[in-house]
Amino acid sequence: MSDAIKHECGIALIRLRKPTQYYVDKYGTAMYGINKLYLLMEKQHNRGQDGAGVASIKIDAEPGTEYISRYRSVKTQAIPAIFGKVSRAYTKLKKQFPDQVNDTKWLKKNLSFLGDVYLGHLRYGTHGLNSIDNCHPMVRENNWRSRSLAVAGNFNMTNADELFNVLVDIGQHPRQTTDTITVLEKIGHFLDEENQSLFESYKQQQYTNTEITHLIEDNLNLQRVLRRACKDFDGGYAMAGLTGYGAAFVVRDPAGIRPAYYYIDEEVVVIASEKPAIKTAFGIEYSQIQEVTPGHALIINKNGGSRELEILPEAEKKSCSFERIYFSRGNDPEIYQERKRMGELLVPQVLESIDYDLKNTVFSYIPNTAETAWLGMMQGIEDYLRKYRKEAILKGVSPEELDEILVAKPRAEKLVIKDAKMRTFITDNDNRDDLVAHVYDTTYEVINKGVDTIVMIDDSIVRGTTLEKSIIRMLDRLEPKKIVVVSCAPQIRYPDCYGIDMSKLKEFVAFRAMLHLLEENDLDEKLEEVYDKCRMYEGTETFKHSNFVKELFDLFTPEQISAKVAQIVRAPEINAEVEVIFQTIENLHEACPNHTGDWYFTGNYPTLGGNKVVNRAFMNFMEKKEVRAY
Repeated sequence: MSDAIKHECGIALIRLRKPTQYYVDKYGTAMYGINKLYLLMEKQHNRGQDGAGVASIKIDAEPGTEYISRYRSVKTQAIPAIFGKVSRAYTKLKKQFPDQVNDTKWLKKNLSFLGDVYLGHLRYGTHGLNSIDNCHPMVRENNWRSRSLAVAGNFNMTNADELFNVLVDIGQHPRQTTDTITVLEKIGHFLDEENQSLFESYKQQQYTNTEITHLIEDNLNLQRVLRRACKDFDGGYAMAGLTGYGAAFVVRDPAGIRPAYYYIDEEVVVIASEKPAIKTAFGIEYSQIQEVTPGHALIINKNGGSRELEILPEAEKKSCSFERIYFSRGNDPEIYQERKRMGELLVPQVLESIDYDLKNTVFSYIPNTAETAWLGMMQGIEDYLRKYRKEAILKGVSPEELDEILVAKPRAEKLVIKDAKMRTFITDNDNRDDLVAHVYDTTYEVINKGVDTIVMIDDSIVRGTTLEKSIIRMLDRLEPKKIVVVSCAPQIRYPDCYGIDMSKLKEFVAFRAMLHLLEENDLDEKLEEVYDKCRMYEGTETFKHSNFVKELFDLFTPEQISAKVAQIVRAPEINAEVEVIFQTIENLHEACPNHTGDWYFTGNYPTLGGNKVVNRAFMNFMEKKEVRAY
């Protein structure tokens, strides 16, 4: 994606099901769980580069010793910083106590992070400062282990303000209004209630307080806790948590918007946001990795047993399609094939755009994540050529024409190279734009000047800024006749409120294109009509059941929007003709049949909060408010 946007966080959870000595005997190290957590997080670093955090629980730690540990970092290399700290502590113990360090009980007592359950998180901040206080896991500590809680998640709640008010109504005084703290405190509240209910029940049965502690840990119903806590959530979420006594869970939203996968064997229970991370870290087959059922929680009890249990009724599945287009790692075999298919399905539009002139067309891609779709597009071009050759032979063309047809092949070049991140300290806008235009460099002398067309495939086009300021200007220096920019994703028209930091409508180039078309067609009054409708229904159920912004886009065809986008990203000094092609919604669904969450493109939100967000975002635009819509 040439326009960088921030998206989903990553989670990783490991429950060791054997004593520490087992892993020493089999794998030669007491750090087995820590090493695997490091691998899970490194293999998901694409999901968060603003910070990272880890937490661990020691099950049945002796009173007077720490049973919960947490490290967080916002350094540029946050994961190595965290695990480097753990490694240094281990190395120091080995030097100071070379004899005792081989005693796993002693080591577990003296190495703070060495535990039985581990939780990791990679942060992409959708809002707020990039400070360590915003890094997960968030921890709620208590001297009762069964009341302590660590939570890390990949989520955004559309109704954070309502959830905050719920906490206030039940008597809490939340220290922050963010959805992260709200979620932690809401789960924590019902965890407290479950503890109190069990305590009172066992107390009436004449158990001692010490006995009650163990009874609570053995019988606490996390399913009921999560059912009560998640009842009011509106958003996309995959949340993982550890309790202080060693039970753990991951809970997924009813529509399956955010991803979560797990693997279980006799040694471990593993949870992560992406399948390739689990496969790589544990060397297993993809068929052994399961998807957490939407609306369910995988709950791991204190003894290491696990069950997947319903938390909320499963809704129509609307898993995020952006996961497949761009954000997840492309080495997942299903994602790899889906991305190739997306490129292949774009071929008819591309061929029409270049007037079927393959001889004078060069195909390339940007950024590197678009390479898979580019391979699919090239495969589609080859398929077209095979069919064309067959038809030509059947028609009986001349030997000269046949020879030319048989040797014809698409021209593929690596045209765009991204330099290391460039910084500019020049405040003058014109000069800054000139420097931004050189963030990317190109391969020269492979384009026939004034003759060739360049077809450049991208994952998606969000804001269009990088296209306008950098990529098209750079490609135009090669002096092609035409530049065709191809987006694997359809037109991004509507804000996301479940993971991506995209809530301001005016940032979307498709929205700006629609505004231009309204003006050109003397339809500006439509803006006021939709704004008035938003104001009329704000605060009502209609506001949450209707996406009023759709009415504006419905005035124009996708082709009209695409043509206007091309005009927007083509600066006046560009000499080449510029065309922009977007994936169709139908082809996106064909390529990704199991991930139909397409609200960015269609405005069909999977929860009521989504409609509320898009309508509020439009009101913010009309009122010139530079704030998030949720």
